[in-house]
Amino acid sequence: MHKVRFRYKKTGRAKYISHLDLMATMQRSFICAGIGLKYSEGFNPHPYMSVALPLSVGYESICELIDIAVLESFIPDINKIEFPEGIEIVDAYNPQRKFSDITWIEINGKFYYNKQVPEELLVSINQRLSGNSLIISKRTKRGTNDLDIAPFVKDFNIKPEDCISFKTKISAQNPTINAEDLINALEDHQKPDHFDIRRIEIYDADMILFR
Repeated sequence: MHKVRFRYKKTGRAKYISHLDLMATMQRSFICAGIGLKYSEGFNPHPYMSVALPLSVGYESICELIDIAVLESFIPDINKIEFPEGIEIVDAYNPQRKFSDITWIEINGKFYYNKQVPEELLVSINQRLSGNSLIISKRTKRGTNDLDIAPFVKDFNIKPEDCISFKTKISAQNPTINAEDLINALEDHQKPDHFDIRRIEIYDADMILFR
């Protein structure tokens, strides 16, 4: 079985496409491009497709990865693959590492408030999210437990714009930390009225770019 890894962007209106709909969209686009997909056997065959870290609806990303099993051993021409607006493949190659090696995700985020953001709010959020302890209640398969996510959030940087803009690296797996966890860690008066999140890069445990 030959595998090809595609790196792609999911931005703009495409951020509202759910994971299942994205898989169906990818499958149709690959077939229309003439890529021979490898299917499972049985009564309900499906193509072998695997996304590294499924993206939450409403999030953007410029570093998504998907592996597909193909019949041919060559790398498809990504210029021949057409997707809906907001989905764009930027690279294709044979994978050398497993998705389980992904450890960190770098994200950009913006917190928006209905009222003007005072300087003291910026300072307090920075202190809160870059502190030595950050306890949240996190739901897992075993139930809801308190978790200190501070060890799983690093390089937090914040700056004022017309909103509060920040960049940080969060744990991708074991445990999985997401933007909602950061917001849940804030005090009630610090929480934004709405927010935007974009993934910009992924790394392994040694902070080496993952491909």
